[in-house]
Amino acid sequence: MQLRSEFVLLARQEGANIRQLCRRFHISPSTGYKWLGRFETSGADGLHDQSRRPKHSPKRCADTVEKQILALGVEHTAWGARKLKRNLEDEGYLMPAVSTVHAILQRNSRIDPQAANTKPFIRFEHEAPNDLWQMDFKGHVGMRHGRCHPLTVLDDHSRFSLCIAACGNEQRQTVQEQLIHVFRRYGLPMRMTMDNGAPWGDQSGVYTALEVWLMSQGIRVGHSRPYHPQTQGKLERFHRSLKAEVLQGQCFIDLLGAQNAFDIWRDIYNQKRPHQALEMEVPATRYSCSPREYQEHRQALEYAEGDLIRKVQANGEMYWKSRKYAIGKAFIGEHIAIRETTEDGIYDIYWSRHRIAKIDLSLQTVVSGKRL
Repeated sequence: MQLRSEFVLLARQEGANIRQLCRRFHISPSTGYKWLGRFETSGADGLHDQSRRPKHSPKRCADTVEKQILALGVEHTAWGARKLKRNLEDEGYLMPAVSTVHAILQRNSRIDPQAANTKPFIRFEHEAPNDLWQMDFKGHVGMRHGRCHPLTVLDDHSRFSLCIAACGNEQRQTVQEQLIHVFRRYGLPMRMTMDNGAPWGDQSGVYTALEVWLMSQGIRVGHSRPYHPQTQGKLERFHRSLKAEVLQGQCFIDLLGAQNAFDIWRDIYNQKRPHQALEMEVPATRYSCSPREYQEHRQALEYAEGDLIRKVQANGEMYWKSRKYAIGKAFIGEHIAIRETTEDGIYDIYWSRHRIAKIDLSLQTVVSGKRL
């Protein structure tokens, strides 16, 4: 059901490529169009097998309304009056004003006294889905067997959660494997931003293997300012919700149990949980898949005719003119290009379209990294 409703929401976005989505969700076009037809006829209920749940209950009384609000409040203890009201309205129920819902919660001691201390802040976002994805680990969570490291990826424009993965470590290979699953389903973003430190990158400006892999897919990579978590403010806010609604007071047995809980909550967050920054819409209504396909096999690098091509050796060094120059271990095994500049004795080093180093022959020195 989670996959069906997510497929329908994405397929109904303007300009969506239905057959491309079917391939990514591993279903036939006939099945995809069948789900869309059922949704058009019966809404979300049409995605259930032989569901007969009514959309409207016109004879509902005030007591029934209060019970519905309180019942949903028990299910989602971190939700406030706005979210509860909007979610119930999306389910087809007639709801009173937000102030009335708040009063019902307050009368039944369902309001956190600290909630009033939350201060508003200025919001900004990228103009379109997939312009920027934010990525980070939500620390680590203790389990009965080992630790869980939740990897999260969030679309900046829509706040759509693209990934909450229960990982056993924070290593590059683990991150890369999870991103491949995400790229295959949702396509490629134009840019990704992440924190500093392993495996993302570090303050020295040296490229990491993860950055090089992302760049090979045509993704621009950026990093938040050190000690400024507000650079990834949307992801920080997402982590607060994840902690309050899933992690707090929870003890997972293993990674599988954690992943099951993450999958359930991600479905709620994307498709059911109203978002105040989105005018009480859910993230899935503002997200659409990227038309940029993940490249399963990277194309060979192409350089200009006059470039001198060298291969980076196992120690991250390049040999040229009987000398060795440190290029970076992230480029081990890669072919790079040496290009002469207008300055005498100065050469630029390129990997694909990216300038990654600069060599001064007169001083026999090399400056490498992202800060050129």
